This record gives sequence, C-alpha cells and structure tokens, in this order.
Amino acid sequence: MALKIKYLAMTFMLSAFALTLCAQQGEVNISQDSDIDKLLEFKKDVKTSKVFKIQVYQSVDVDRAQNAKSEFLEAYGEWPVDIHWNTPNYKVWVGNFSTRLEADRALLKIKKKYMNAIIFQPKLDK
Repeated sequence: MALKIKYLAMTFMLSAFALTLCAQQGEVNISQDSDIDKLLEFKKDVKTSKVFKIQVYQSVDVDRAQNAKSEFLEAYGEWPVDIHWNTPNYKVWVGNFSTRLEADRALLKIKKKYMNAIIFQPKLDK
C-alpha cells in the first residue's frame, strides 16, 4: 500500500512538472497602428533639442561676415553655413551636428584655418 502511494505521488509530481513545461510555451503577436510609425518618424525630425554648431567668425560689419562665409564655403563646403546677428555682432555659424563627437571631428578640420573656432549649443527659441 505504501508503495502504491509513493508511485501515485511520483506520477502526480511528474505530470505536474510536465504540464508546467508545456504551459510556458506560447506566441505573442503585436498589432500596432501604422500611425505610430509615422509619429516616430515625425519625432525624429522635430527633435532638435541637442544641436551643436561651430562659430568660426564674428564681426560688427555684415560685409566682413559675408566674406568670411564665402571663404569658409570655398575651403569647407561639406557643412551648412549661416550668419546670425546678435547685437552688435554678425556671427558665422557652421553645421547642425547632432552629437558632440561629430562636432569635435569637424572642429579638428576647421581649426587648421580658423584657429579661434569654438563649439557651442545654441539656445532654442521656444
């Protein structure tokens, strides 16, 4: 009789163990609205909170700033160049670098001709 109880208990435990192994298998399907992908792409385009620029020149004379911009574009045509006016100076800003590392690499090239160039993060207009 004791042998039957041990045999039944062992059978019950093995069955329970086998059922728990089977219960952990499954498949998960995720259905997602296609607009979510569009929103994520839009967020990538809008996200400009961390932009680095390089200032290569500043002057109170707009003509000198224009000349500096032209000279820079002749020497380095790979980055966008803008002139920004901040009382009383016109500043020549280069690039829209998304990481500091990217800006540092560009600065190494730019410093060969523009020794006073600096990296900065412009304040965003809100």
